[in-house]
Amino acid sequence: MEIAALLLTATLFGGMVLYSFGFAPFLFRELSPAQAGPLIRAAFPHYYLFVIMGALAAGLVLTAVDTRAVALMGWVAALGVLSRQVLMPQINAARDAELAGETVARSRFAALHGVSVAINFVQLGLIGWVLVRFL
Repeated sequence: MEIAALLLTATLFGGMVLYSFGFAPFLFRELSPAQAGPLIRAAFPHYYLFVIMGALAAGLVLTAVDTRAVALMGWVAALGVLSRQVLMPQINAARDAELAGETVARSRFAALHGVSVAINFVQLGLIGWVLVRFL
């Protein structure tokens, strides 16, 4: 079970790093903002679902290995649900308002995006902590 827990946790960590530091920047580097924006918006629900399901799967297997790690994965999943169900719709609404010309919406989008990025870093830190516990 320990190997399965390690593989699930590492897959989650690697997928999040690839999406955050590979896929998303690549889209905005290679496509115009008008093309990249809708594509990244369409990808985010799937990304968050990957995070939620990955954290739950790893947490389930970790119950046989490390109960503290289960709690950490629970936080990762909960933050994923918060990001997907609460924060993402607010970010999308703020971006739509910004594109419609509402000047105040730009700062709201920037603030919400900043919260989203911070949550993602917290999740990566928690998953990293779980990985280090395997050493």
